[in-house]
Amino acid sequence: MRDAPPQPLRIQSIVGLTSLYAVTTIKKEVFEKLPDFAKRFDWYKKYRLKNNRFWPKEEHSDGNELLLSMVQTDRLKSMLKRLFDEQEFLSGGGIRALSKYHEAHPYSVTINGEVHTIQYDPGDSTSDMFGGNSNWRGPVWIPINFIIIQSIRRLGKFYHDSLMVEYPTGSGNQMNLFNTSTELAKRVISMFEKDKDGNRPIYGPYNWFYKQPENEELILFYEYFHGDTGRGLGANHQTGWSALVAELISELADKA
Repeated sequence: MRDAPPQPLRIQSIVGLTSLYAVTTIKKEVFEKLPDFAKRFDWYKKYRLKNNRFWPKEEHSDGNELLLSMVQTDRLKSMLKRLFDEQEFLSGGGIRALSKYHEAHPYSVTINGEVHTIQYDPGDSTSDMFGGNSNWRGPVWIPINFIIIQSIRRLGKFYHDSLMVEYPTGSGNQMNLFNTSTELAKRVISMFEKDKDGNRPIYGPYNWFYKQPENEELILFYEYFHGDTGRGLGANHQTGWSALVAELISELADKA
């Protein structure tokens, strides 16, 4: 009902991880040359602390750089634990839009006597919401992955080896955040790469067609990708965002 109090939805969605995006670093010497910005920054910090809101404690690395982030270290570790869990968000082709947890544990809420349910759908939507075009319940979207990778990379450049996380979660393999961002990029890129049999995950059962001599180097930029197999879905000409994979390839090449 309209006058009812807000009801939190306990859904493990990529939406709950978007605070990762708000991160950047600034040189201390630059910060000190921006008195108006520094004044506003200080006011915002005091405002959040006064109202019992969290504030990142680790602002300095070697004393020459400031980290501007909405996520303090302990919460960052907690978020990344789920993000890097292959039973939740981490797939072979990148980060899923909805945790795989909801495959076995659908979430339901009753509003005005009507039950609404969300579950993990790795491919095309099984819901008629938005005309059957609600494809954010499990698939991999490259623009979201790109932002996540860039954000984690910025954090990695700040923390270096002072912050290590398990990647993937449960593997026992400890890694700094910069390297985890590289591994995430490799997963996204892998959807477009040929395997030992010449198949690309993005083409799924249609690899036979794209293995023909005249088609084998044809690369399509699908709208989104299956959360379990990496098969391309939706429109196949989304160069406005799926072609961001080219930037990920370029960044890896620069580090090689």
